[in-house]
Amino acid sequence: MALARTAAIRLRFGRLLRGWYRAHHRDLPWRRTRDPYRILVSELMLQQTQVSRVVLKYDTFLERFPTLDALARARPARVMEAWSGLGYYARARNLHRLARTVAAAGAPATLPDDAAALRSLPGIGPYTAGAVASFAFERREALVDTNVARVVRRAVAPDLDAKRGGDRQTLWAVARALLPRTGRTAYVHNQALMELGALVCTARVRHCGRCPVRPVCATFEGDRP
Repeated sequence: MALARTAAIRLRFGRLLRGWYRAHHRDLPWRRTRDPYRILVSELMLQQTQVSRVVLKYDTFLERFPTLDALARARPARVMEAWSGLGYYARARNLHRLARTVAAAGAPATLPDDAAALRSLPGIGPYTAGAVASFAFERREALVDTNVARVVRRAVAPDLDAKRGGDRQTLWAVARALLPRTGRTAYVHNQALMELGALVCTARVRHCGRCPVRPVCATFEGDRP
């Protein structure tokens, strides 16, 4: 049912979403680069940490460790020190281990451009792999974090429960079905989904009055008298 609805609204949903993003997106430092290492750092920092806190630490961390090779050579204590204030230090340990793993394969250390290969690296799950593949390499990859899952569920499949394993798999399938045909457009599409969930279709409040995809949203349609 969810996939059938997705096929019916995909083109209009994408046009409305991407048009809104181009007019209203935030200017964030990791959106000014296609460097896979810098995008990876931002994605790991943003896991369970507010954007405002990440903005304060992102540039400083990259000044100390501007490349994967520089990070691989660093002592663990220096990496933890640079990560201070972001919490969830397992992310920093995984990033450091990843840098050493990639650097061991030969210099200069580089990240693969394929989501499946990225998932084989320490600390990279399906979402992070999709984000790096899409945002750094313009691969046509879906990525489903908390914000994206909320938008997709409300717009397309309000009967699904993101906490159930089977329903989570369906949400990923819906997100893939919503992707535009090219990787370059998918870059904007994925950024826009995340931004909509962060600014408009939030966990606490649905700001339907200013939501660009309201005309095709199943939840909004269900709320109408």
